[in-house]
Amino acid sequence: MDIELFDYDLPRDLIAQHPSRKRDESRLMVIDRRRSGLAKILPFSRIIDYLQPGDALVVNNTKVFKARLFAKRASGAGVEVFLVRRVPDAVDERWLALVSPSRRVKPGEWVEFEGTPGVELLDNQGDGRWYVRFTSRSARERLIARYGHVPLPHYIRRGDSAQDIRRYQTVFADSNKVGAVAAPTAGFHFTRRLLEQLDARGIMKIELTLHVGPGTFKPVTAERVEDHTVDPEFAELPVAAADAINRVRDRGGRLFVVGTTSVRTLESARIVDGRVQPLSKMVDLYIRPGHRFQVVDHMITNFHLPKSSLLILVSAFAGRERMLAAYEQAISECLRFYSYGDAMLIL
Repeated sequence: MDIELFDYDLPRDLIAQHPSRKRDESRLMVIDRRRSGLAKILPFSRIIDYLQPGDALVVNNTKVFKARLFAKRASGAGVEVFLVRRVPDAVDERWLALVSPSRRVKPGEWVEFEGTPGVELLDNQGDGRWYVRFTSRSARERLIARYGHVPLPHYIRRGDSAQDIRRYQTVFADSNKVGAVAAPTAGFHFTRRLLEQLDARGIMKIELTLHVGPGTFKPVTAERVEDHTVDPEFAELPVAAADAINRVRDRGGRLFVVGTTSVRTLESARIVDGRVQPLSKMVDLYIRPGHRFQVVDHMITNFHLPKSSLLILVSAFAGRERMLAAYEQAISECLRFYSYGDAMLIL
């Protein structure tokens, strides 16, 4: 498929630069894949009307950390170190990072914070990716706490603020699951009060983990959709979560899956004799039209960038033409797009 089939024109003023005043005051577009015609647009809090007792909400409990560090070289020139993830099995505090500007720095160089060396640049992996090293875990934690910035996506054209520390994070975020450098933004719209209402109606919440990496914003540059690849990210579907999903399915309940990260985690899990299996590994599943969804019944998602793997994923679920028509309607009704924007429920 030609990537141009997944393009659309978005007025720049519809890219949300700030979150809604309250999480559940965002708007919700409801699309029924079985029917054509205009979608419904409701307050997000009305999502509760679509879930029934016995259904389950599947959410990503990853927690975003302040991954963006601004340092200086010994020359005084500025350099950005954007942490991606710790190198598995490393005996020291070795991390994969995006370093910018990448061409000017050299292996073995230390970058400084207020005159104190803090991060050593080890090996250039190409495309701005470097292995870097901190002197210790405690030193790394201190640097992030003092100098780290919320890793807002590039289309939010402002610096991070105190508000972002709270709002660029879901209410599901678990302090024991720190590791994302981009938020699972479909979860932004849920409040604790809304979750309590769902629980009171007999709707289970099931948690999984996918540590979202910067590759979530990686544009599809290949001319053919099939030639693109997605970056690997760590995902975990615990035994208890897999068991809960199987119980819901056995009882005829439906899975309302929050976000493309949760969708990719579930669809990466093995199915053995009709049973979803636990998962704990790096995943790089690229969902595109033709994918046969095995677990996901309904999807809650935000509005995604043109020609992105996320728009391709939701098109695989709901149909490309239906999805582009929905985006056209969303633009005409001035819904807000991308991370801090409005939401979509695909039935």
